[in-house]
Amino acid sequence: MSLIPAIKKDEALINEVQEFSTDHNNFHLWWLGQSGYLLLWNGKKILIDPYLSDSLTKKYAVSDKPHTRMSERVVAPELFFDITAVSSSHNHTDHLDAETLIPIIQNNPKIRFIIPEANRTFVADRVKIPVDFAVGLNDNSSYSFEGFTFHGVPAAHNSIERDEKNNCRFMGYIIEFGRWKIYHSGDTLWFDGMEEILRPFQVDLALLPINGNEPSRGVAGNLDCREAARLAKEIHAGLVIPCHYDMFTFNTADPYIFAQIADRIQQPYKILKPGEHWSSEELKS
Repeated sequence: MSLIPAIKKDEALINEVQEFSTDHNNFHLWWLGQSGYLLLWNGKKILIDPYLSDSLTKKYAVSDKPHTRMSERVVAPELFFDITAVSSSHNHTDHLDAETLIPIIQNNPKIRFIIPEANRTFVADRVKIPVDFAVGLNDNSSYSFEGFTFHGVPAAHNSIERDEKNNCRFMGYIIEFGRWKIYHSGDTLWFDGMEEILRPFQVDLALLPINGNEPSRGVAGNLDCREAARLAKEIHAGLVIPCHYDMFTFNTADPYIFAQIADRIQQPYKILKPGEHWSSEELKS
């Protein structure tokens, strides 16, 4: 099977990011595959849940759950410099990958690393960092730096799990900067009260998984196409971009089914290809 090609990758993607680094009127986003994104605003770069290796394909190569890759890797993590922050929403490898994060942190020693507080010890061990290096959040907590604020919100993967100190193990983040707010859900199902938590943020852009919840896959589930479109509509998101598909053959979804549902309920959306650029110029004012 031939891999889905990246629109831009490696040095070409890095160069494109640089081209937009002096735009102070809009923010820019690149889909890195799975649930990973690069956010650029005012020359500052934020990496959101990047998975940029073949570590899972190698890990499960000889198993009953092979992680056969569908898309090209967008960018080598060693190419990222001048990164302001990187986030991990939970401990699963496609959201907390040592082969991705170790070179990024080594190249960017002043980087902020945003994680669920509940996962601090696990993260430090996997990524080989001091236990106090990362910034830990819980739901109803926030962290501000260099014009950005990360607000923690719970995620259900497949349930809302907490440690002995009541800290969420699975989280989403509202990223607030300038006049905008982005919601990156991490991996989550739709849980009771989710809309009420999210609506007050008046989200401009929602980044939501669509691969669904199929127990036969042997992995925790996510929103499906219908749920992701409906959730975006329920929280009055200005635009929704689907993610968490076209990475592994056993755990994917058809984004064009999502598009049909979003069209039917009149929820604005954008479907990106790996390495594709999107600008906030496309948001309706």
